[in-house]
Amino acid sequence: MIGASGPAQPPPLPGTARRGRRPAPISPQAGLSHRAWLEPVRAVLFASGLTLDDLVERSGYSKTRISELLRGNGYYPAWEITFSVSHALDVPARPLRRLWTAAAREARKDSDWIRHCIEQVAHEGDSPPLPYRAFTEAMRPDYHDYARAFLLTDQRAHWVVCEAFDILWLCWSEAAASASLNHYAWQLFRSRVMLRTPRHTDGRPDLRAAVFSTHEVRGSGSTPGHFMALTELIDLFDVLTRLPDDQMDLTVLHYLCGIPAARIAHILGMAPALTHAVDHHARATLDALVNAPTPE
Repeated sequence: MIGASGPAQPPPLPGTARRGRRPAPISPQAGLSHRAWLEPVRAVLFASGLTLDDLVERSGYSKTRISELLRGNGYYPAWEITFSVSHALDVPARPLRRLWTAAAREARKDSDWIRHCIEQVAHEGDSPPLPYRAFTEAMRPDYHDYARAFLLTDQRAHWVVCEAFDILWLCWSEAAASASLNHYAWQLFRSRVMLRTPRHTDGRPDLRAAVFSTHEVRGSGSTPGHFMALTELIDLFDVLTRLPDDQMDLTVLHYLCGIPAARIAHILGMAPALTHAVDHHARATLDALVNAPTPE
């Protein structure tokens, strides 16, 4: 999903019709926030047909420095070179700068360094496309509720929604041209949530802590049977993550976030009839898992 072509690409320079060799893979040392902007930028480069030599000519930086930037190798890059490369590729500057800033903090760069880097570039960036603004404003509350179920706090949920929407802006041309914008955006957003979700040792998302934010638990206090009900809820939430992705998403949105089924179909980019079928299968699968005999 991250591999999107972004905005309309500049034509290759004369004599560069043949694609050059791709940069080496991203360094394992690049963190999650660093990859959040680096992967879309690389995808734009791959789709454009430009070579590293083209970027050298357009940006004014050496091939070595650009190669290091595109690999996420060495020191975290300053905003000036990041902007120069992105400008050569016609990547939107405003969302990229926010993603770059988050990754700079991830790389333990202090606020003075970040501010100084940004001040070296006199460019505020363009305003987002109106369809993008309308889409993100409509989806933000539902996305936030889903993210909060897995990440547990409003602050974490807000942060990952903003990150996903900034990446979506970088990928907007491909997203808008896809068979289903809603499905494209959901898969992109979901991937960012899952990257930061606590995990079981077997790799499944760990949703058990979400029990404590449900209405039933918050309002039950110390009523009789509270402990038993809480234990059952924790077991149910744990089993829920054994569902296939589409069934788990629908169950979380509907039963944990309280979103109506018709709205869920819109969020996921799924036909209403298919949403109903997925819900039916999810409930049947949950029932089978909950009632399965415990191995001795």
